[in-house]
Amino acid sequence: MEYMILINGDESAPRPSYGEPGYEEFMATWLAYTQRLIDGGHWVSGANLHPSTTATTIARGFGTGDTLLDGPYAETKEQLAGYYLIRAADLDEALQLAAAIPLPAGAIEVRPVSYRPDAS
Repeated sequence: MEYMILINGDESAPRPSYGEPGYEEFMATWLAYTQRLIDGGHWVSGANLHPSTTATTIARGFGTGDTLLDGPYAETKEQLAGYYLIRAADLDEALQLAAAIPLPAGAIEVRPVSYRPDAS
């Protein structure tokens, strides 16, 4: 079964940028986690996202049409930062894999994927 792991973090939390001291060490934990998924046969896809300030949201009301909003829809401290789409035997295994994500603070949401037309 496939599971979507949504990674929500605080964009204002300090983290090194490319080329800055500590960047290689920071990325090494994420690359190691991704390699663990690949080696275990769990990897389907994944990506990090640009900051929420680059988002455009389509707010849809019932009978009121669409409204374009700059940024994310929800005003929260934590924003969607990235995702992994994985294969796991069951929710317990998916949760174990998600718990190993090297996110120092934030929230990790795990949801089963019900259907993907291109799934093999």
